[in-house]
Amino acid sequence: MKITLSLKIPPVLVTLSVALLMWLVSLLTTPMLFLAGIRMLLVGLCLILGVAVATAGVLIFKNVQTTVNPLRPQNTTCLVKTGVYQFTRNPMYLGLFFMLLGWGCYLANGYALVMSLVFVLYMNHFQIVPEERCLSALFGDEYEAYKQSVRRWL
Repeated sequence: MKITLSLKIPPVLVTLSVALLMWLVSLLTTPMLFLAGIRMLLVGLCLILGVAVATAGVLIFKNVQTTVNPLRPQNTTCLVKTGVYQFTRNPMYLGLFFMLLGWGCYLANGYALVMSLVFVLYMNHFQIVPEERCLSALFGDEYEAYKQSVRRWL
């Protein structure tokens, strides 16, 4: 059976699904011992960083008038290499990952934190690799050079 999830499920839905799985795992396992102040500081930092990075990615795309629809990378009109895209090729997904890390810290559960890696694995396989194939077809050597100079996540 061939899995055909590539570019089918919106990343926000993937994020919410993983967040739900993290919550369920936290209900079934023992929480970590965290000092409340440190835990909430980590939650806040992760959430603020996640929202800031994801928003920066969206705003740059909107500014150059290219698609922010992750299910239709073929509609991309230009290759963005400025702003946050100088540091990560996928700031919107990186931002969602930081938010999941914040959720895992809030749940105070090591297993839930590890579950956030499910998001990275899923996104790499079913979202980012298909996007990269499309962007390589659209922008050729320019995109290949960009991939060599900027990391996928961080």
